Amino acid sequence: MLRSGRGASERSARTERASLLGPGLLYVTAFMAVPVLLVLSYVVFQRGRFGGIVYEFTLDNFSRALAETYRVVLVDSVIIAGAATLLALVIGYPVAYAIAQLPDRWRTIALVLVVIPFWTNFLVRTYAWIVLLSSEGVVNRSLISLGVIDDPLTMLYTRGAVVVGLLYAYLPLMILPLYASITRLDPELREAATNLGASRLRTFRDITWPLTLPGAITGCIFVFVPSLGNFVIPELLGGGKTVMIGNVVRDQFLKARDWPFGATLALFLIVVLVLLFALQSVLSRRYSTGGPR
Repeated sequence: MLRSGRGASERSARTERASLLGPGLLYVTAFMAVPVLLVLSYVVFQRGRFGGIVYEFTLDNFSRALAETYRVVLVDSVIIAGAATLLALVIGYPVAYAIAQLPDRWRTIALVLVVIPFWTNFLVRTYAWIVLLSSEGVVNRSLISLGVIDDPLTMLYTRGAVVVGLLYAYLPLMILPLYASITRLDPELREAATNLGASRLRTFRDITWPLTLPGAITGCIFVFVPSLGNFVIPELLGGGKTVMIGNVVRDQFLKARDWPFGATLALFLIVVLVLLFALQSVLSRRYSTGGPR
């Protein structure tokens, strides 16, 4: 009798989980997984003479993707996305730490201020940086009026502008995981370290940083992944001078109409991102208990 009741309870729990997970899984499968798999299925086919797809098996797309031109673009993309991620970590960690130390009331206000940029259209925010960084923009005019410079600086349509745009766009994605990780940190651990004579620097190095490292890793992934595939910011703030892998993939689909080759480049990106997520999972498990074993 007891076993029968336990089996009914387990079936009820499975039914409840299925009813809750079902709609989300169905949506992700129908509108994300299936389209992605469909696009990736084109990697072994050929481009037609006037575009489109010729369903004849070939592996030439992979050899083309490994050409020096595309390797250089991929390396440049990794460097730019990595620079934006590193800056986001350097800026985001102190911000997240400061927010975590605020009283609850002000903490909520600070978090709202962090996510406010997401309430504005992405293109509008990117165009705003053009106004700020152009030769006649706010930054140059302010510096000239203060006597800091005599001639306008060339800030727009540079790699630096692309990095700044990516940093601004995705900085909240670094702050929020760090904030969540810092708030879960037991304050008694830092208090014990202080009572044992550890300096603030050593307390941060031996206690705070290792225990919040999973949040930092998650934030780095959240910033690096969209930065690597972004094509809007390099197009607008880079002025076509800075080409990232996202621009190349978009051009293959929309301009060259070479869907098989575009799908091959997208596959390379997906492989890189899957490896990053796997690394993030391993490191998070490794440091979740306070450090490497």
